[in-house]
Amino acid sequence: MVRKLTIERRAFLRGCGASIGLPLLNAMVDNASATENPAPRRAAFFYVPNGVVQEDWHVDGAGDKFELSATLKPLENLKSEISVYSNLDRIKVAGTDGHAQASTCWLSSAHPTELSPAGYPLKRTVDQLIADQTAPYTPFRSLELSCNPYTDNRESVYFDNISWYGHGHVAKSMRDPDKVFRRLFVVQEDRVSSSILDLVLEDAKGLQLKLGAQDVRKLDEYMESVRAVEKQIKRIEDRKGTIEQLRLEAPTVPWPELERHEYIRLMGDLMILALQTDLTRVASLMVAPERWSTPLTVHGVFQQPIVHHSWTHQQGNDHVRAELGRLDRYHIEQFAYVAEKMRGIKEGGDSLLDNTMFLFGSGLSSGQEHVYTNLPLVIAGSAGGSIRTNRHVQSEQGTPVANLWLALTRIMGSQADSLGDSTSALSLS
Repeated sequence: MVRKLTIERRAFLRGCGASIGLPLLNAMVDNASATENPAPRRAAFFYVPNGVVQEDWHVDGAGDKFELSATLKPLENLKSEISVYSNLDRIKVAGTDGHAQASTCWLSSAHPTELSPAGYPLKRTVDQLIADQTAPYTPFRSLELSCNPYTDNRESVYFDNISWYGHGHVAKSMRDPDKVFRRLFVVQEDRVSSSILDLVLEDAKGLQLKLGAQDVRKLDEYMESVRAVEKQIKRIEDRKGTIEQLRLEAPTVPWPELERHEYIRLMGDLMILALQTDLTRVASLMVAPERWSTPLTVHGVFQQPIVHHSWTHQQGNDHVRAELGRLDRYHIEQFAYVAEKMRGIKEGGDSLLDNTMFLFGSGLSSGQEHVYTNLPLVIAGSAGGSIRTNRHVQSEQGTPVANLWLALTRIMGSQADSLGDSTSALSLS
């Protein structure tokens, strides 16, 4: 008789005094326990700047009787695992930059009348609201990535980030794949930090004996934050270890030398790996910043560098509009690559994609006139069966996109009654 191997869900590869969490293996889940130990739900966001060509984006038909549009055709193989959303709006605040507001406020939980000091309706973004629910279980609260190819760092913080902890507190995106890899999988720096924390804790114990009651309370509050960092480091060490056993290798080509699709897919691969090994359950990937005029090379699509932003304002020209449509399809192709790779990663009887809500979108409907109505939105995956797929959801015109954000946070465990200017949670099942 052959005995079936079973492994605990929280199993680790160990070596060199460290360990790395395994993805969900079949040996971890048998028929009897699959429903008792489900894979965790994840949330990931894929952002494109400058909106899309509207006439090429919109799909025909509603519900499960829909046909993919010209732009969405690269998702044909994933049609049964996606949902498309129409007529979801965000109110534009006059007097502030249209593009900076698009990226900065795309995931904002702020009401349009709640303005930050910079003039944008910016509070905690939806990914961070979801991370409030998932962070206790993972080493990293969230992972923010950017495929910004420019080396001159011209973008302000509002053009190059979509994730915010709150007013003035950006969850800054990372764009160097090597640094992302080392942050996720190299633990030496964490061990040094852990040693420093040990010294801080020991010193604090002696200091408490010399302080008054009010200072003791302040020190206790500080120590709680120190302990939170200590717990995070422990979670990192519990999931990390000998990279050789997973055959992971750090990126070798400097990111400025990567071709455009190589760069986007490499960052997508790193995002997948972080989600797969439960280093985080929340991630975002900006394909590019809301950039003004610097040319962008898109290898294999255009022979010459393009200026995406300028093109969006020339959509009255048939040739320019057709070229923009090619760029939109290119972005969908990259999204499809990441989604299909998620689908290929098995977690028991499901896949990583099945257990994820992977959202494609832009903060603008169209860059031509900085329109914020009918935002382009697609979700791949069902977040563990919470989102009904293979359908086109047409909301009533004027429905706040915050209704969708509220629904997503509820799927991930939030009990919030409202979010931003939401009127009710959008039905996703």
